[in-house]
Amino acid sequence: MTTKLIAPSILAADFANLQRDIEMVNKSEADWFHIDIMDGVFVPNISFGMPVLAAISRHAKKTIDVHLMITDPDRYIEDFANLGATNLTVHYEACTHLHRTLQAIKAAGMKAGVAINPHTNVDLLKDVIKDIDLVCVMSVNPGFGGQSFIENTYQKVQRLKEIIVTNNAPTLIEIDGGVTNKNAAQLAKAGADILVAGSFVFKAENQMETIKDLKTLANSK
Repeated sequence: MTTKLIAPSILAADFANLQRDIEMVNKSEADWFHIDIMDGVFVPNISFGMPVLAAISRHAKKTIDVHLMITDPDRYIEDFANLGATNLTVHYEACTHLHRTLQAIKAAGMKAGVAINPHTNVDLLKDVIKDIDLVCVMSVNPGFGGQSFIENTYQKVQRLKEIIVTNNAPTLIEIDGGVTNKNAAQLAKAGADILVAGSFVFKAENQMETIKDLKTLANSK
């Protein structure tokens, strides 16, 4: 991938004005909608569930990138496919049989992603890297928006990029957590393909301009 993508995280949107915020993303230079589904078990927070995703899908005109922070994600693969998810990302830490889960996601017609928590070593993905369309590197502890970026992320991204290149895999690297205009260019330089930004976008005075700036920074040489 040559162009780096920006994926605003809807977790940080104004839920009382969700359609307005979805329309803003549609009109902006953003590429994907990033949707965090949390169950209050795998992570200490509950975000929103299937009815809200269904409502988002009705209005979203771009790729719907669903990130499951839930236990036993296999139970819901078909449901998320039916709700319009383009990509479905599950956590490495939540999957006992990761290869089987990835195959099931693809069989349901979606791109298969794997998210890894800050403490998880990227080398654990080597054996399945060719089966992964997207690795979501958590650059904060999962569960809450607005956290500070973990600096070790740069090294993890570089190592993950090495694994992808060595195995000639088609895998993209996504960064989720604490992305701002202060680290976007450095993350892209380290090897990131997609930057998820929540609070930084939705708390901005000019959201569309903020998205545009992030995209420019991510694609700067």
